[in-house]
Amino acid sequence: MSAIRGWCPGALRPMESGDGWVVRIRPRGGRLSPAQAAGVARAAAAYGNGLIDLTGRANLQLRGITQASHAPLIADLRALDLIDPDIATETHRNIIVTPFADDAADALAARLEAALAASALPLPAKFGFAVDCGPTRCLAGVPADIRLECSIDGRLMLRADGMALGRPLADVSQAIGLAAWFLQQGGAPGGRGRMARLIGRGVTPPATLAPAPAAPPASPGRTASGMLLALEFGQTDPGTLAALARLGPIRLTPWRMLLLEGLTDMPDLPGLIADPSDPCLRLRACTGAPGCPQALAVTRPLARSLAPHLPDGAILHVSGCAKGCGWPHPADITLTATPAGFDLIRGGRASDSPLMRGLAPARLPEVL
Repeated sequence: MSAIRGWCPGALRPMESGDGWVVRIRPRGGRLSPAQAAGVARAAAAYGNGLIDLTGRANLQLRGITQASHAPLIADLRALDLIDPDIATETHRNIIVTPFADDAADALAARLEAALAASALPLPAKFGFAVDCGPTRCLAGVPADIRLECSIDGRLMLRADGMALGRPLADVSQAIGLAAWFLQQGGAPGGRGRMARLIGRGVTPPATLAPAPAAPPASPGRTASGMLLALEFGQTDPGTLAALARLGPIRLTPWRMLLLEGLTDMPDLPGLIADPSDPCLRLRACTGAPGCPQALAVTRPLARSLAPHLPDGAILHVSGCAKGCGWPHPADITLTATPAGFDLIRGGRASDSPLMRGLAPARLPEVL
C-alpha cells in the first residue's frame, strides 16, 4: 500500500523521492522576477538533475537534490528572496494567487501572507488559501480551504470552501479568524483535515454573498495579462526557464502553465504547448517510476503514447499508484498502476473502484 505522508515538500523540508530529494519553492504571490527565474534555472542545473516541476499549487519543484547539494541550494535561493525564515513559516504560507492579479490583489495576498505568519495557527500542512479576486474568478477548481473572491455584485468576499455563499471581506484578519474557527470546530483532528470536509458535516459559518461566476478553463495563448504557456506534464528544464526569464516577469499558475507578463507572441522554445487543441493538454500523470519510489509503473511515456487514442475532450489520468498525486480530481479515464497491470476507472479518481483490472499496457489503446 502506498504511504500517505500528509504533507508536501518544501525548500527547508525536502521530501525524498526515487530520484533524490524534491525541493519545493513557493514564490511570494506566485510571481518570479526575471532575476529570480534565471536564478532558479541555474540552481536546478547546478544542484539537481535539471528537472523543474510546476505543481498544481502554483509552486516550483526542483528534483534530484542531494544531501550535499541542499545547503548551497538554499543559500542561493535565500539570496534570491525565495526562502522563508523557518520551516513553520514555509509550511503554512500556502497561498495560491490568481495569475491575473492586479496591484490590489497582489497587495491583498501580501497582507494575508503577513497575517498568516503572525497568527502562528497550527493549521494542517495542506490547508490553503486562494486569492481569486482578479478580473475573473479562475481558481474555483483549484483546491483551497479559504477563498478570497469577488461577489456577483463586485464586492470583496470571504468564502469557506464547500459553501455556496460567503461574507463581505473588509480585512484579511477575517480570513485568519475563519481559519481559527475551523480549528475550534474540530476541523483538524490529529493535525489533518480540510474545510470542505468540516462543512460537509453541517458545521458552517454565517454567509450571505454569492461568488461571481467562474471563468472557463484556461488554455495556452494570449491573455490581457500576457501569454499563457503550457508545459507538458507541468515540467521544464533549466535552459527553457532561463530563456523564458529573459522575456519578462513570470506568474506561476495551478494549471501547469506559466504566464509571461506583457508578452504578446508565443516564443519558439522546446517543451511548450502552443496549440489549445493539442491532446497532450488533456493528459495528467505523476512522476511515476523510477522517479517516485511508490510508483508501480512508468507513467508519462505511457500517457504520451495514449494521447492520439483519447476520445475528443476526454481527460486521461495515468497514476503510478492509488494515491493519485498527479491529479487528485475525477478524470474521464483514469489508469492506476497495480502489481498486476493497470486498473481502468471511468469518471473517477485513482483510488476509485475500477471498471477493468490488470490491463497490460499493450491493451490500453484498444480499451480507450
